[in-house]
Amino acid sequence: MQEEAYVRESTIQESTIQGNTIRKNIIQENARQWKGFLAHNINLDIRRYERNLKRFNRGGLFLFTFFLILALLPVLFAPYSPTERFMPYEAPSTAHLLGTNDIGNDILSELVYGARISMMVGFASACISTLIGLMIGLFSGYFRGTLDELLMGFTDVVLIIPKIPLIIILGAFLRPSIWTLILVLGLLSWESIARVVRSKTLQIREAGYVKSARCMGFSSVHIMASDIFPNLFHVLLPKFMLATASAMISEASLSFLGLGDISMKSWGIMLSFAFSRGGFIRDMWWWYLPPGICITLCVMSIALIGFGFEGKEKENGKRGVDAE
Repeated sequence: MQEEAYVRESTIQESTIQGNTIRKNIIQENARQWKGFLAHNINLDIRRYERNLKRFNRGGLFLFTFFLILALLPVLFAPYSPTERFMPYEAPSTAHLLGTNDIGNDILSELVYGARISMMVGFASACISTLIGLMIGLFSGYFRGTLDELLMGFTDVVLIIPKIPLIIILGAFLRPSIWTLILVLGLLSWESIARVVRSKTLQIREAGYVKSARCMGFSSVHIMASDIFPNLFHVLLPKFMLATASAMISEASLSFLGLGDISMKSWGIMLSFAFSRGGFIRDMWWWYLPPGICITLCVMSIALIGFGFEGKEKENGKRGVDAE
């Protein structure tokens, strides 16, 4: 009797173990199928997102090229000189496609010539900020130590300085000038560039070819100029484009507040005049909508190009990791 009970218990235990094993295998198989299903769908979503991003980048490049040609060759697109006067407050017509403003200037001509001023402010400010960020990030990442701590501490101090209130204060004491605006925007917009360049320099300085150049006795300046700096272009270019877009938005905001140079009409100055000289009250949409749309499209095109370069850099970095 005891042997029969022992055999019965052993049989029950074996069947229980087999049942648990079968259930475990079924659960694992279902989990594997769900994992494959989700990975397939997520991969399709990522591919769809990449295709849409490339399409947007092409559109951004097309828009940017259009605005760049507009800024470089305004005579080809403007029907009149921006200082030529006609009947004020005219509605859009065949003679003036966007009407005239309060002093009789053709709004379309102002819009075309304003592209040059707005884009000049953006690119000039971005050049200054990129140059400062490059130098500080390069020296900080290469030499490290005390110099790195001092430069990054200075970067943190500049980072907390509010740009817009500072420019408003400077505008109260100085004569409004587009060059002051460019200088201030450039001097206060390099922090993120410096951090990105420092991070990349810390990575490059440990590369084999940099160590070899250091062992061969090349100077630090030569190594930074010939071995490290050429490998920073793909990092600097997207940051430069995004800094340009940010400077254009800041210029439009400050000009709308009346802190711009009225002798050089940008898109922001046009918005400011439309607000302060009856464009909004008279519901003259052809005066205030076109510069706002141009600012939005131009900034969006530059930002899309910058995001495209960043995405390409991430893709190249991922390929490098996979290759390793």
